[in-house]
Amino acid sequence: MRLANKLAIVTAAASGMGRAGVELFLREGAKVAAIDIDAEALAALKAQARAKGHEIATIQADLSQPEQMRSSINDAAKALGGVDILWAHAGIPGPGGIENLDLAAYDQALALNVTSAALASGEVIGHMRKRGGGSIVFTASVSGLVGSMFSPVYSAAKFAVVGLTKSLAQRFAPDNVRVNVVCPGLADTPMKLGFTGRSGDPKEAEENQARMMAAVPMGRLCKAEEAAHAVLWLASDDASFVTGVALPVDGGFTAR
Repeated sequence: MRLANKLAIVTAAASGMGRAGVELFLREGAKVAAIDIDAEALAALKAQARAKGHEIATIQADLSQPEQMRSSINDAAKALGGVDILWAHAGIPGPGGIENLDLAAYDQALALNVTSAALASGEVIGHMRKRGGGSIVFTASVSGLVGSMFSPVYSAAKFAVVGLTKSLAQRFAPDNVRVNVVCPGLADTPMKLGFTGRSGDPKEAEENQARMMAAVPMGRLCKAEEAAHAVLWLASDDASFVTGVALPVDGGFTAR
């Protein structure tokens, strides 16, 4: 197993890619702490894991709130007895336009997409130093590699996450802590409609998705499990000399 005896934290863990990551990490031998705002979904995740013979720690927190972000990481580390792996996955689409920008929605998008990642890494690094090293993986997006006309605020936030990754990869290398970021394309997860269907019109959502898929050589959505497998590789010792990398999982979208 690729994560045997590893201690792993996953944020935004109760649905979509995060949930797929928790399930995969458990199968690969990790001990996992799952953090999410949705207490009911966390309880369901815990019950599902237990039914398969696994125990996980679950921590409910609003990761847009700095003190909850900080305390959730430290609570998770305490529950696990240390930290080897952090997948900082929290994020939201944010507002779709710039004209008459809703500053509260803008601030919320930056808080979840950027600030939570920075705070999580700042809290976890001390725990990883005690373990002699570790692996931090952030979630950005193809929109953090190329601009998005649909989601300029999200794109700006994810470019910031890619920059944070490259900076921390250098900063934490002497601590034997690797820092990478996975960059999925549009994914078949509950957050999809936040990008394609902001107006609430199902027809418009279908049309927007079709336009996005037309630019993907493989012609389909990313599956949550595909993103999780990319994170597994980055988090594992298989990627022991890989740091500072922004890995697209995008069906060839950024190869154009």
